[in-house]
Amino acid sequence: MSTHDSTTGTTAPRSPEALERALAPLAAALGDRLLTPAAAGFAEAATVFVGGPPRIPAAIARVRSTAEVGTALAVARNAGLPLAVRAGGHHQARHALVDGGLVLDLRLLDGVEIDAAAGVGRAQGGVLAGAYTAAAGAQGLATGFGDTATVGVGGITLGGGIGYLSRRDGLTLDNLLGAQVVLADGQVVEAGPDENPDLYWALRGGGGNFGVVTRLDLRLREVGTVTGGMMMWEPTPAGLATILRAFAEGPEEFAGMINVMVAPPAPMIPAELHGTPVLMALLVHSGTSAAADEALAPLRALGPVLDGVRELPYAAMFEGAGGPPAGGVGDARTGFLGQGVWAPDEDWAAAAIEAVSGAAGPAAVNIRPMGGAIGRVDPAATAFAHRDPAFMVTVGGSAPAAEALPVTQEWVASAASALGVAGRGYVNFMGAATEEDVRNAYPEATLARLREVKREYDPGNLFASNHNVRP
Repeated sequence: MSTHDSTTGTTAPRSPEALERALAPLAAALGDRLLTPAAAGFAEAATVFVGGPPRIPAAIARVRSTAEVGTALAVARNAGLPLAVRAGGHHQARHALVDGGLVLDLRLLDGVEIDAAAGVGRAQGGVLAGAYTAAAGAQGLATGFGDTATVGVGGITLGGGIGYLSRRDGLTLDNLLGAQVVLADGQVVEAGPDENPDLYWALRGGGGNFGVVTRLDLRLREVGTVTGGMMMWEPTPAGLATILRAFAEGPEEFAGMINVMVAPPAPMIPAELHGTPVLMALLVHSGTSAAADEALAPLRALGPVLDGVRELPYAAMFEGAGGPPAGGVGDARTGFLGQGVWAPDEDWAAAAIEAVSGAAGPAAVNIRPMGGAIGRVDPAATAFAHRDPAFMVTVGGSAPAAEALPVTQEWVASAASALGVAGRGYVNFMGAATEEDVRNAYPEATLARLREVKREYDPGNLFASNHNVRP
């Protein structure tokens, strides 16, 4: 076991006895909710959705209050233990795990309060998107997240949040009204437009660099019955270009994601397509039925092999979306394409289909329309500054084991280059977390301001297991 210097990356030996003494205040506060490698439940608690080289924490603290969060931070700070903070555990870079350090597991902080009269949803730091969406949906309301029920509300909000309602309502972070944050020194503060506004600015796009967010106050919008679901087509460049153009030119109520992917052996997919490239869209139209039919007409004219789009409660789009951690090994790169009302042409579409067709294993090109309300926010208003692109594109692949990962990484790099997915990145989807990746995620002026906020709120860089903004 070892201590860790977050500024140098060096470690120093630590005996089991010294670790036990360091963890004693946390053990007294948490009891059996402090998990060490020999404890029952440790393996599950140390598993995240993306696999990779082993990362075995020294301990996992399953906290239930801001006071316990403060105790955990004091232990990590005083003992020099590297720290990771976990909510959903979905990040491609596996920020929720830290080898030989302390994982602050927020999943028991899972309270949700829906204040319909005020139009505010309050989520504790460990709440998952599906649970929040179900609670809000029971009152005909929603806050837009992504498309997966098991993603942590805190993680998706602090990095961005692009999904089914983003073109209409903005990114998730655009709907963050305020937050409660436990700082590195254990102080509990509020962040909002009128209280710690610099921290509030940084939380909206700066990730987990500044503290542990234990409560998020989120704007609620009216969302009742929507038109949504899955559509699938056999892949043609003309078809993909048509689909993307329909989203780009469609109303702001029309959003979702389009995947060029190898079809899995799922029961609802025709057997002859299993293992072959397909075009698949998960979409939502949150307007009237007539408007939805009009927006969907170009897609249906292409003759989908699967059309599961129907009227349903918005919250139903999150039912069953996620599942338990798979632990698969993968790689991904994300970037932005175009500006305004623009869509990739048939040549780009052909390159996307060709790339997936030539992948050595499971692979996908994920395309998310932007524009609308996302683009109406001043790029300087939040730490997420990528307001002008027309699409966000992620190239991702998976491998059966770590030994095969280099082949997947080579494919991802080649496909991303061919599709122009380079330069600017999105912290929620970026698989690596190097200094270059951080520079790509933020314009120079934004990164400079983030560093100023980091120096004020976390000068010792306790919160380093992220796309780290160094103080």
